[in-house]
Amino acid sequence: MTSEQELLKERLGRIEERIAAACSRSGRDRGDVKIVAVTKYVDSDTIGDLLQVGVEHIGENRVQDAMPKYEQWGDRAVWHFIGHLQTNKVKEVVGRFAYIHSLDRLSLAREIDKRGEALNHVVPCFLQVNISGEETKFGLSPNDVLAFLRETSNMKHIRIAGLMTMAPHVENPEEARPVFKGLREWQERINEWKFPHAEITELSMGMSNDFEVAIEEGATYIRLGSVLVKPD
Repeated sequence: MTSEQELLKERLGRIEERIAAACSRSGRDRGDVKIVAVTKYVDSDTIGDLLQVGVEHIGENRVQDAMPKYEQWGDRAVWHFIGHLQTNKVKEVVGRFAYIHSLDRLSLAREIDKRGEALNHVVPCFLQVNISGEETKFGLSPNDVLAFLRETSNMKHIRIAGLMTMAPHVENPEEARPVFKGLREWQERINEWKFPHAEITELSMGMSNDFEVAIEEGATYIRLGSVLVKPD
């Protein structure tokens, strides 16, 4: 094992301890929480190192940066597209990435559905909801969620498997708790509506600075960048 892999293994071990503690505090099973390594600032070799130390899920934000990495490691990882997705890039994402975490508008849904139909593939997506209401963040307003689900209910090649949100970056992670709790409440609400294409089993929330609070509020995917793949 290289020195870079040893360092990643050490970081991963510390993260695992924190995940296990958060699961214990909230009465959850550790197996219910998956780490998505956010690799937008690292090169392809680092992705290889992550896979070598046991990371399975890779999250990329930009299509143009992700493609060379996917070409090298595609079969070895579960790929998540976690950034804002332009409609003209959908054709490069669908069929390669297992999940799209950033479904946030009807024009994007139509393009994903169209591409899914061309490939005879149902695309698992996370509906991005702007729980915090910050103007700088993408995502549907909670007020628009029901209408969006109605509009997409006839799209046969989209499956809304989860919800995603981004909390404000705050010094005290506890301040992010209402955002994560709000997303979980939307999960419950949507599941009560029983849309066939939107059985919400996953919550993508929590990043390097607040993932423990997110886990306590029900996160099933946490998106970790700096705490895992950048120097201490």
